[in-house]
Amino acid sequence: MEVDEVDPEQAAGFLVLLQERTADPELLEATVKAARDRSPLVAELPEEETRRHTRALIEGAIEALMGDGEPGERALRAAERLGSDRARQGVPVAALLDGFQAGRSHLVRILIDDGLAHGVPAELLLESVTRIDAITTALVHRMVHAHRVTELELARTTREGRVQTLRQLLHGEPVTPPAPLDGAVAYHCMVSDISDPRVAQRLEPVLTGGAKSGLSGLVDGTLAALVARLPAPGTLPEGTPLLVASPAVPLSEVAELYRLARRALRGALPYGLHGLRHLTELALMTATAAEPVLGRLLAGELLAPLSPADAFHRELAETALAYLDHGARIEPTAAALHVHPNTVKYRLRRLHALTGRPLVSEAGDAVPHTAHWWWALHTWLRTPPAVSRDGTPPGR
Repeated sequence: MEVDEVDPEQAAGFLVLLQERTADPELLEATVKAARDRSPLVAELPEEETRRHTRALIEGAIEALMGDGEPGERALRAAERLGSDRARQGVPVAALLDGFQAGRSHLVRILIDDGLAHGVPAELLLESVTRIDAITTALVHRMVHAHRVTELELARTTREGRVQTLRQLLHGEPVTPPAPLDGAVAYHCMVSDISDPRVAQRLEPVLTGGAKSGLSGLVDGTLAALVARLPAPGTLPEGTPLLVASPAVPLSEVAELYRLARRALRGALPYGLHGLRHLTELALMTATAAEPVLGRLLAGELLAPLSPADAFHRELAETALAYLDHGARIEPTAAALHVHPNTVKYRLRRLHALTGRPLVSEAGDAVPHTAHWWWALHTWLRTPPAVSRDGTPPGR
């Protein structure tokens, strides 16, 4: 039954009753108490804070009820302030709604009891409650929206602040370490070439334990992190790009290792490595990458008779490199290349015959000899094949 079908005098009388009742300080206090009793997180806030918001919402709802049934700007602004304030105070939206609905239920129950006591027809009470529900639903929508918008803004602001601090630490700038960092703890510096923010955000919780043991973010354009503990084996997603991790050092020393880890990353990327790699594991790649000219000189000297455009010569170089990577052992090399061991032996003999130099030295210079060959082979294999003037690679 619509309100306008009820005796106008009764309807007007009920509205007057609402105005009087909602202005009653005792009703306000009882509504505030109901909200605080229902939501422990709301109860932890100053009582005046809850009272202020409750008063504004009650006044706005009654104003809408006495008008066209739509909450006005005052009520909507009050709902927005409530949602935004609770988000800034760290009250989750669920706890906010618990308190709001408890206060609403208490208020509606009192108004119904008062209406019945004053002889207000049940039809008018039912219609009034229906309108109150519509009004409070609109207020809840505005309140929840404001809460979520504020949460996102706070998260973005907090994240930006944490990333800025991470950047300062990695650049060696003076800064007070924020939580969860601890100046008394040693941290691993991790770098990668991940520049896509979406990919980085999916990986960051794995690196930092959900931000419980470190900081992470895009620094100098790529993902970097400071973590107290490295990810456990098997926790990184399959196909994770190369991540270089330094040993754990005090925060005062991470800037130097950050620069070194970035160098190691650049040096290791051409080798097609993936997943977590320790900085020390990449020492040779890092050192050799720093001197590309010297690598080309080695390749030019040790592999001068070979042509990068010759497929057979490239097979020889790839086999020699695999041989060195597998400890100069024939069987593991053959397994890695999926060829017969005799094929490996034949290719190594051909390489020796073409270059006139042994791949492995038995003299006292075995270590530098092997390292020079490894460096030369990697450099040579990355050399683009030359093309003749007619567009075809030169023959063997």
